[in-house]
Amino acid sequence: MVNMKIFVTGVGGQLGHDVMNELYRRGYEGIGSDVAEIYSGITDGSAVVTAPYAPLDITDADAVDKMITEIRPDVVIHCAAWTAVDMAEDDDKVELVRAVNAGGTKNIAEVCKKIDCKMVYISTDYVFNGQGTDPWLPDCKDYQPLNVYGQTKLEGELAVSSILNKYFIVRIAWVFGLNGKNFIRTMLNVGKTHDIVRVVNDQIGTPTYTFDLARLLVDMIETEKYGYYHATNEGGYISWYDFTKEIFRQAGYRTKVIPVTTEEYGLSKAARPFNSRLDKSKLMEAGFRPLPVWQDAVARYLKEIEF
Repeated sequence: MVNMKIFVTGVGGQLGHDVMNELYRRGYEGIGSDVAEIYSGITDGSAVVTAPYAPLDITDADAVDKMITEIRPDVVIHCAAWTAVDMAEDDDKVELVRAVNAGGTKNIAEVCKKIDCKMVYISTDYVFNGQGTDPWLPDCKDYQPLNVYGQTKLEGELAVSSILNKYFIVRIAWVFGLNGKNFIRTMLNVGKTHDIVRVVNDQIGTPTYTFDLARLLVDMIETEKYGYYHATNEGGYISWYDFTKEIFRQAGYRTKVIPVTTEEYGLSKAARPFNSRLDKSKLMEAGFRPLPVWQDAVARYLKEIEF
């Protein structure tokens, strides 16, 4: 194994946390960053291992240039992002969201070009218009984001692909992991206190467990198979209603789940895609191992969080 040095942004989030753990497990040198002054560290069994960490505001181009140039990583895995989709629609937040998702990504891409290192950019199905029933292909350029979050993530994609040649743009959907809030945690909390829950059944996609995704991302950086990819867990396309039913079944909850349309549920501030189906066949064609089925991912996750 060639020893690589990998700089990881957003290690305070679900994916960044798991990427640092995966790098540690494989013996790579992972250096983490986020906006917080302190990092919780890597989990090794029941122990917490201190890992190299440097606070960084990715919207500060000079700070990004200085830090990454000094570290000189072989790869940057860029997990940091503004992901609060509804809050991104607030008039006083739009420019901040753009500064993080588009500007911050551009800042990182420019330093990667300068020092000639690989970059992984985590994107989303929200770059598409969310209509129809056909799965979105990784190399589809029919972008029509529905909201500010999707638009700014697309701007980040375009910055990476226009500045760099050595990049992996990986779109994911319906993310859950140990280190943060997510749909499963929310449903478990709601299911504990409610006899009936209403969940939309006309938004279709597949969940992504960050533990499994982190393994794939590290597999990717060991190669030079650059380009756009889609990565979610296997197991077929489902609705949020289907997802909730399976979460409650595995958790042993008797809570009744009622399917409703997005319209019946009530509009959220940001428009949501009906079609989040991502075609992952390019992963297999490139020789990458797919993620396990989502039902298995839910089982492993529930065991980890010991709800």
